[in-house]
Order: sequence, then structure tokens, then C-alpha cells
Amino acid sequence: MSIPSRRPDDGAPLRRFLLVLGLTMGLVACGAELGFDTETPSESAAEAADDSPMEHAAKHLDPKYVCPMHPQIIRDEEGTCPICGMDLVEKLMDPMTGKYPEVALTSAVVQTLGVRTAPVERGTLWKYIKTVGRIAYDETRLAHVHPRAPGWIESLSLRAEGEPVQAGQELAELYAPAILNAQVDFLLAQDRNAADRRRVSADKARNILRLLDVPDDVITAIQRDGEARNRVPIRAPIDGIVTQMVARDGMYVTEASEMFTIADLSQVWVMVDIYESQIDWLSEGLSAEMRVPARPGRTWEGEVDYLYPELDPVSRTLQVRLVFENPDRVLKPNMFADVVIYGGPKREVLKIPAEALIVTGERESVVTVLGDGRFQPVDVVTGMQRGDEVEILSGLDEDDEIVVSGQFLIDSESNLQASFQRMSGAQ
Repeated sequence: MSIPSRRPDDGAPLRRFLLVLGLTMGLVACGAELGFDTETPSESAAEAADDSPMEHAAKHLDPKYVCPMHPQIIRDEEGTCPICGMDLVEKLMDPMTGKYPEVALTSAVVQTLGVRTAPVERGTLWKYIKTVGRIAYDETRLAHVHPRAPGWIESLSLRAEGEPVQAGQELAELYAPAILNAQVDFLLAQDRNAADRRRVSADKARNILRLLDVPDDVITAIQRDGEARNRVPIRAPIDGIVTQMVARDGMYVTEASEMFTIADLSQVWVMVDIYESQIDWLSEGLSAEMRVPARPGRTWEGEVDYLYPELDPVSRTLQVRLVFENPDRVLKPNMFADVVIYGGPKREVLKIPAEALIVTGERESVVTVLGDGRFQPVDVVTGMQRGDEVEILSGLDEDDEIVVSGQFLIDSESNLQASFQRMSGAQ
């Protein structure tokens, strides 16, 4: 069975042309509806060839109208968004204004966002560091009481650690054979009819008693009474608090035995930790101020006494020792304290309010006011910060106007514009 041959359709090419033309016109219409550029490469190339370089650059400065909710909708004239129906707002599309695009806002939007501005000023910043410290004993005012000869403790006068003592107060009595023998030698040397050689021996015997820590009034009493004493008193060398008490009645002690430890609290140390970034201008002798939660309303003044030579490898902080007077003994060791260390003024610095600074972790920036409702983020390099003011090392000039409220939304809008410009090849 033979298959009849198909006759050629003379209208097929025409139908195919009409189909392709219809699809092309449909795509163009859809692209125009969504805000895409519908110019053909040949048309764009022809227009670019006809424009001079200045005319071509001026086209990028022409105002564009974009949708606040859909930034991809861009028009050359006013209108509404085909997606949400919102009115398009004017925006200056200038990819050559700098790293961050400008943001143009109407006065109504500025008022709605609560945008506040402030000028960049020159002035004085006081160097200071706020930190938390811990009160400790002044180790130069600690007294360790040891016997000068081995013996036994008798008649212990103290009851427990923490008791206050006065210099010269009797803490205990000690029976020491070596001290008793020295007293006998001292009495034997007191013969008034002896030659000069014997009087020199008496002076030596007196010095031996002093070296054995026998008080002068006890030596005088021994000389006056002509009798040796079995027990000699152990007295406090300074005023203070007994912080450690090892001695007990009847205990045998030697020269290595630390019977008592007494701390003078009329002056205390305060140990603070300073971050590595803050120690550049820190030095000994700087004034400091301290407050403690246990004594609200009171302030103590002191100074930096010593900067330790090594940083903590974990916290990356430097330990600093401060000295404060404590005449009424109200500052107790191991109290926490709020400390401020003052480093003096730094004059003629460029400064801005701290609330204007945008810190992202990768950059520090502020939003500058260009006028006519236009704003632009600018990266800055900051220096020291004091309370609500920040030093600016570079990025701004004196009398520049910056945004101190609402700057985060403006910065986000600028970054969004930069992203779309990079996507569209504008940058």
C-alpha cells in the first residue's frame, strides 16, 4: 500500500513567523510590566552611539521613580507600582557618588522616621577608664609575728582572728630558755664595781636581749628588780587587724613559726583589670576615683600605684594596682568597687555623639547629611570614647552634619541600593 505524499503547506512559514512575533511581543509586554529594560541591544547600542559622553553620564543623573516596597520596579516618570499599587518615589540613581549610594527621603519620611542630626565638633575629651576592682590588703602594711627563740606560748591574750589590735598591745607570753639565759647574763653584767670591760659586757648583754625581742621596758624592769623573768611578752608591732592566728596556749614554737599576721587597714590596695586596648596612655601616678556598693553616696580618691608586667593570657587584660586611704577602716578586703581612672584631657579632638556611630563588626560608619533630603553613609576611624562622645580620627570634617537618630534605617537602605546596583551592573 502506497502512502500518499504530503503536499507542501505554503502558509507554514507565515504561521511560524506570526507565532514567534506574538511570543516576542508578549515577553516584551511582561518585561515592561515588571519594570525590566525592554530595549533591544541594537536600539541601546544605537542610542549610546548617538549620545556624547557627557549626555550619556547625564542620563544616569536623571531622577528615577522606584517602589518603596519593591526596589526592582524602576520608572522614568511618576506612577504607581504594578505589584502593590503604591506611589513611586523619586530617587537619584547615581552610581558614582562613592562607596555607599545616596538615599533621598521626603520631608514626610524624615519626620516619620524621627531623623535627628548633629554637627561634628572639635573639643576636649577626658581620658578615663571605667572598670570594676577588688579591695585587698596593702602587702607593704602586713606584719608577721615570729618568736626570736624557740619556746612555749603561755597566757594567750587573743581569742580569734579578726580582732583589732594596737601597736604595743600584748598578744601572748613566751617561755624560752634562750631568753631566760640571756637575762641571767645581763644581771651578772650589772656589777657596778666591775672594770670598764665588765660595763661593755653589760651593754652587749642588753643588746642580746633586744635582739631576742625583749621590750625595753621589760629590760629596764629586770635591771631595776635584779630578777630574771620566766616569761616575756609578745606584743603587736603595728595597729591593725589580726588576719591569721596560729598560736595557741601551750604550743611549742620556733623561729620559723608564724604566730600572728596583722594587717594595717589605714591604706588598702584595689586590684583592677584593664583591657589591652586601654593601656596605651595608662601610667603610674594617675588619679582614680572609687565607689563601693556597701557605702552608697561615698567616694574615695586614690592613684595608680603599679602596672603589672604581664597580661592575663585568657582575658587579655592587664592587672593594675591602685592605692586608697582608709582612715576610718570602712573599706574591707574583698569588697567589690566601681573604679574610674582619669588620664587627663585630650584637647582639640574631632568628636561626635556616640549614638550616631554604626558598628557592624566589619566597619564603623556614620550617616552624613548632604542637604535637600539626601543622606549618605561614610566609613570612619574612631579613637577613644568617653561616655556619650567618640573621637573621630578620619572620615569626617568639622561642621559636617550627621544623623544621630534613624541612621540605621538609612544605612540599610543605602546598602540595599548598592546591592541592586551591583546586581544590575551599575557599579
